[in-house]
Amino acid sequence: MKRYCCLICLVLLLACSKDATNRNPYLLETNFRFELNLNLPLYTNLNTIGNPVYVGNNGVGIRGAYVMKVSPDSYLAFEASCPNHTPNECSTMVANGQNVVCPCDDLEYSLFNGFLTNTPDDGNRYYGLLNYRTSQSGSSVFIFN
Repeated sequence: MKRYCCLICLVLLLACSKDATNRNPYLLETNFRFELNLNLPLYTNLNTIGNPVYVGNNGVGIRGAYVMKVSPDSYLAFEASCPNHTPNECSTMVANGQNVVCPCDDLEYSLFNGFLTNTPDDGNRYYGLLNYRTSQSGSSVFIFN
């Protein structure tokens, strides 16, 4: 009986994988942490709900990130690369008010939730924006993955 328990534990241990899940097959997961100081003029729009800011610094996501304050105490951050294309010359999203548009296919996504606003009815699967985590400490907002 003890052998069977050890065998079962060994099988379960070997079945575990250390691979992180890939949330989008077109976009690689990148690890980063970036601080946005809300006192700097570059990020003052983030003091008001609904004003997105593009953060294109090197090492932030794949093609940068769009960050927006969505309530008095919360921020959302999304990858700036189109979620339905591998990164290429046309796949950096362009801001359009509180939405972003993919120049490759003109699909539009909301920065309030990351979802498509104009989903095509062609039977294909479309991914929403790849989100990054955010936290706030004093006058700084951190985006990270």
